[in-house]
Amino acid sequence: MTQQIPSTEPELAAVRNFRDVGGLPTVDGRRVRYGVLFRSGHLAHATEQDAEFLSSLGLHTIFDFRNASDQKLEGPDVELPGVRNVNLPLTDPADGSEFWKMVRDGDLDQLRALLANGKGANRMINSYRAIVKQRTAEHSQVLHSLAEDSVPALMHCAAGKDRAGLSIAITLLAVGVEREAIVADYLESNAAHRRYKVHRSSTSDSAYSPEVMELLSPLFDARAEYLAAAFETIEETWGGVDAYLEQGLGITPELRDRLRERLLD
Repeated sequence: MTQQIPSTEPELAAVRNFRDVGGLPTVDGRRVRYGVLFRSGHLAHATEQDAEFLSSLGLHTIFDFRNASDQKLEGPDVELPGVRNVNLPLTDPADGSEFWKMVRDGDLDQLRALLANGKGANRMINSYRAIVKQRTAEHSQVLHSLAEDSVPALMHCAAGKDRAGLSIAITLLAVGVEREAIVADYLESNAAHRRYKVHRSSTSDSAYSPEVMELLSPLFDARAEYLAAAFETIEETWGGVDAYLEQGLGITPELRDRLRERLLD
């Protein structure tokens, strides 16, 4: 399946993984409108030129899914005039801070103990499952906001891959985007120019050795199995997408119609 590359995708100097999700097809033959829903990594290091471009999008709301640990590490988003910033942490503010410190500072033995033999991928899968089951209030708030007045909107976390990726995926499910198209958009985060840069504090030769990078790769990859785990959790917990949206997120059929009006051509 080919996907049109939107014209509003510049090489931003200090914002990773930015893109317009416009053009994605729905199961009923419509497409996501360009210029209404964007995704990216954090905006904390945006240059003046980056900020000018983002301001030109006419954004109403920026949804920042980072937690306090992320914001302490990277800093707050740059402020864009007239744009509402909504912080909705999709992980507990303290969750994982020691783990990510180990990722940056830890030695090879520590990394092996925590990430080798599939442990890294399993950690990601469990995280995706937990976000779907435990963060229904946050995802409900996002969808209600989009239906009411919050478009054009930009969703981001730190890398724009996992928490933002899930929130975008749930939004796309709500308006009926084809499952294959949702996965294809999610996997775009693996493109070399989009990937989050791995930061390691160690100055030793082994800090970025092939083994270290292999151990860390599950944390920094977008993998179809992660998103599949989220979709499976929806099926297992609610019995399907419609029930998840209505029972889990409180999204009525009428509100889904409003979402379609706002987001689809």
